Amino acid sequence: MTRRIDFTPRARSQFLAAVEHIHVDRPSAARAFRARSADALKRLIRFPESGRAIPEFSEVGFREVLVGRYRFFYRLQGDVVWVVGVWHDAQIPDDPA
Repeated sequence: MTRRIDFTPRARSQFLAAVEHIHVDRPSAARAFRARSADALKRLIRFPESGRAIPEFSEVGFREVLVGRYRFFYRLQGDVVWVVGVWHDAQIPDDPA
């Protein structure tokens, strides 16, 4: 099975807002964050269960990977790893369901 990564519209907006927030003060850090995020998400193509269950929402079956201080919430649906939310670890996330 060939998997791919995709973002929901809300998750894409959250990710781009995070990149922009970092870029304001440190453009090089924003580029590094994008690269580290891409690497972490690419690993999910081969190992989609490698992220941990989301502690706040363990009952919904979503998982997360951490990139620096950002949490990428995702779920596997068929051959797509859907990123459903991107939150700074200081934020309290909404229910991803």
